[in-house]
Amino acid sequence: MSMEMAAWHQLYSQRHAKDDQRPFDRKTLRRIGAFARPHRGELLWYLVLSVGSALLAVATPVLAGRVVNAISEGRSQHTVVTLAVLIAAIAVAEAAVGLTGRWLSARIGEGLILDLRTTVYDHVQRMPIAFFTRTRTGALVSRLNSDVLGAQRAFSSTLSGVLSNIVMLLLALAVMLRISWQITLLALLLLPVFVLPARRMGTRLARLSREAAHHNAVMSAQMTERFSAPGATLVKLYGRPEEESREFAVRAGRVRDIGIRTAMLQMLFVTALTLVSALALALVYGLGGFYALRGSLDSGAVVSLALLLTRLYTPLTSLASARVEVMSALVSFQRVFEVLDLEPLIAERPRAEAVPEGPVSVEFESVDFAYPAADRVSLASLEEVATLDTRGGEQVLHGVSFRAEPGQLVALVGSSGAGKSTIAQLVPRLYDVDAGAVRVGGRDVRDLTAASLRRTLGMVTQDGHLFHDTIAANLRLARPEATEEELWDALGRARLTELVAALPDGLETVVGERGYRLSGGERQRLTIARLLLARPRVVILDEATAHLDATSEAAVQEALGEALAGRTSLVIAHRLSTVRAADQILVVEGGRIVERGTHETLLAAGGRYEELYRTQFEPGERPADARGPAGAEAAEAGAAADETADAATI
Repeated sequence: MSMEMAAWHQLYSQRHAKDDQRPFDRKTLRRIGAFARPHRGELLWYLVLSVGSALLAVATPVLAGRVVNAISEGRSQHTVVTLAVLIAAIAVAEAAVGLTGRWLSARIGEGLILDLRTTVYDHVQRMPIAFFTRTRTGALVSRLNSDVLGAQRAFSSTLSGVLSNIVMLLLALAVMLRISWQITLLALLLLPVFVLPARRMGTRLARLSREAAHHNAVMSAQMTERFSAPGATLVKLYGRPEEESREFAVRAGRVRDIGIRTAMLQMLFVTALTLVSALALALVYGLGGFYALRGSLDSGAVVSLALLLTRLYTPLTSLASARVEVMSALVSFQRVFEVLDLEPLIAERPRAEAVPEGPVSVEFESVDFAYPAADRVSLASLEEVATLDTRGGEQVLHGVSFRAEPGQLVALVGSSGAGKSTIAQLVPRLYDVDAGAVRVGGRDVRDLTAASLRRTLGMVTQDGHLFHDTIAANLRLARPEATEEELWDALGRARLTELVAALPDGLETVVGERGYRLSGGERQRLTIARLLLARPRVVILDEATAHLDATSEAAVQEALGEALAGRTSLVIAHRLSTVRAADQILVVEGGRIVERGTHETLLAAGGRYEELYRTQFEPGERPADARGPAGAEAAEAGAAADETADAATI
């Protein structure tokens, strides 16, 4: 590596160094060793090759000096040719060692990336939903990308670089001192001129780089939010595109100015160091030539000193930035370990059982629940805040008890924020209760395997989320082994056959981010088709028809009726007209079940349900008991017809 390349390398290290300079204890180093242990054989060979490469790099200048001496002393041609062949052999060996070392470096580095990424990914998947509701997605993705790559550099670059540079430095220094300690010491006097400006310039470049990274991050966040389908719609409806464009242009202009200034500083620095390199060579040639003419040094020694000079300055320059590289890599490791140290609140017990076969019940027994506080599920760095929100842990469910028998339909109604969705999320164990128990098939969900629980439960949420993938891929989330005929059957029962068949790519049509290429009703029907494909024994509908217009709602009535038929069902609905056929209606307020019963008994009780029910109907649509005798029979006949339709609607 030339001194110019060494300068660029040091500048890069300084610019990309992290600010965090926290101390690292032995526990951190032991954990790093645990990740390195599977690669210890390859690491050992890599270090041996790095040392071998340093030895070969120092051998070439020495042999070159002997060639010059052989020529100047008029030795035989055989001697010169032999030395030349030996130099060529060393060059071939150095190339082979370099290629082998690069192959090992790639294997170690990519293997470490694989281990870290899969470990973090698997760990994050086990985190509770509360973790994802607090964490900024971009910050989490950064841990899987930039921080993992930073940790990988500790093995594939920093470790071997430090060792090989130390070996090369010691060998080059020993050989140069042996040849001429006077010239060596004088050459070393130029070292501060070489290293100190690099550190100062590196600090300035790092500051500019961080500012540019900040502006780029803000622009990236702005683009990510504004270029998504909902974000673009919001900007067009309420945003100020001209002002946002001006703000974006200002930041982009600042990044441009920083880029120009950075390029000039880098070029100025490298040019200065190239000049220093030339001055050092001039010193060696001048002083060495002077000694050679006096007869105290031979000409070959002068050539060897000149070639060894780069073998001396290059490792010294690299080692000057080694601390920065090591700290940067260790910070990356610690940022990865921060995520791994977040304990998943939900874990499968060692002797977990499968959900019993056949129809199953759902039971809540004296359930208390509070959403976990931020410090249990999140990190300030992942939320990109200075300190975590200390609020949390406030109880939202109080002694909730009910039972849905196999095949029964239980409806949850109540005000927004009353705790209905929280109850629904406890059944598939998205959260664990704080007290009491949730049972499926008579067994506590905490004693059941996650796989059997997923197979047993099917849930349709209010937002009807879809991945940016094909229709077929989104459906096969429920059953990966489903055939194309089964996909079309599910689509047919969800009244989507004509829509999908009319699309240019049919089942292979990509639905777009969050499914925004489809309408709200179409997205929801597609999630219902996914539920039908899964064929669960327990169905949970959390406002599943909230976004459907009258036409779309009618289109899925029959499909939902089939999905719920014979299955234990838990339905959350704001539209109370859809829950009149439920076997049991639970009225939830303030995290408590304040009323329970059938539609008729709750209306007759004149409590909270009756109040909620009547607010959703105009006077002409009120139930029969609110009208005179003449209208009662007609109202009862209409209610009977409504209940038949509503049974399917649910």
